[in-house]
Amino acid sequence: MRHLLDTKTLTRDEAILILDTAEEMAATQQREVRKLPTLRGKTVVNLFFEDSTRTRISFEAAAKRLSADVINFSAKGSSVSKGESLKDTAQTLQAIGADGVVIRHPASGAPARLASSGWIDAGVLNAGDGTHEHPTQALLDAFTMRRRLFGDAGRGRDLDGVSVVIVGDIAHSRVARSNLWLLTTLGAKVSFVAPETLIPFGSRTWPVTVHHSLDRALAEEKPDVVMMLRIQSERMHAAFFPNEREYARNWGLDDPRVAGLAERTIIMHPGPMNRGLEISSGAADSPRSTVLEQVANGVSVRMAALYLLLSGERGATA
Repeated sequence: MRHLLDTKTLTRDEAILILDTAEEMAATQQREVRKLPTLRGKTVVNLFFEDSTRTRISFEAAAKRLSADVINFSAKGSSVSKGESLKDTAQTLQAIGADGVVIRHPASGAPARLASSGWIDAGVLNAGDGTHEHPTQALLDAFTMRRRLFGDAGRGRDLDGVSVVIVGDIAHSRVARSNLWLLTTLGAKVSFVAPETLIPFGSRTWPVTVHHSLDRALAEEKPDVVMMLRIQSERMHAAFFPNEREYARNWGLDDPRVAGLAERTIIMHPGPMNRGLEISSGAADSPRSTVLEQVANGVSVRMAALYLLLSGERGATA
C-alpha cells in the first residue's frame, strides 16, 4: 500500500488483508514482550491539526510497538498557528526524513492533497479529515464486529449478511461515512437512523437504508450491530434538534431499547460518549458493549496499517 486515505476505494481483498494482518498484530500483543522490530529506523509523524486523545495515542502506541521513531506534531503552539501552510509543514517533515505521516485535519480532502501534492515522499495515513472519512476507525470497527460475531472463525472472512444500524449525528460524522463504504464492501447491510436534520445531503443515493425512527429501525432491521455516534456539538452551528432531552428520548439507546435487542446484538460507539444523551450508562457498560474492545483493537489495526504502508520500500504503487 502507498497511502491509506479512505475506505471508499478499498477493495474487499485489501480490507480483509488489513483485518487479517491486524489479527497477527493482536496475537503479538499477548506476549510478554509486545514490541516488534518491524519498523526500526523508520520515522512516523503524527500531524494533528485537530484535538484528539484516543486516535493520537492509539497511533503513537502502534508505531512504538513496531519500533518506529515517533514525532508528535500539534498545530496548537506550532508554526501553523503563526500562519504556516500545509505545504510548508509538509516540506519541513520531508526535510527531517519522515517515512510516514498520520494526519488529522479539519478540512475534508487535506490528506489526499498531501498524498498527491509531491511535497513529501512519505506514506500518508488519514486519521480523520473534516466530515469526509476516518478509515482506521472503520477498520477497527469491522475488526471488532468480526471478532465478536464469528470468534476464531472470523479470520479471512468478510461480513456478508451482517445487519448494522448506525444511529445519531450522521451529518457531521466521518466515522459513519467510512463505515458505510467499508461495511458495504465487506457485504454487510447498513442502515442510518437520525432526525432529518442530521442526515447528510445526498445520502439517499448511497447504498444505505435511511430511518427516522430508532424503534422502527430496530424492529425492521433486526441488527447484529447497533453503532451509536457522538453528538458533535462542537461542529453544530445551528439547532439540529429541539433539545437534548427530546433527542435522548427519540434516538438515544436507553435500557428498555437494549432489553429489546436480540441476544447476539452488540453495541458499539467510537467514543468519547455522551452518557445519558446518545447512550445510557447501562448500555455503555453492558456485556454487549464493545467500547473498550474498540480502543484495544484500534492499536492492532493501526499497527497493521503502518506495517503495510511502511515495511516496504517507498515508491511502490498502491
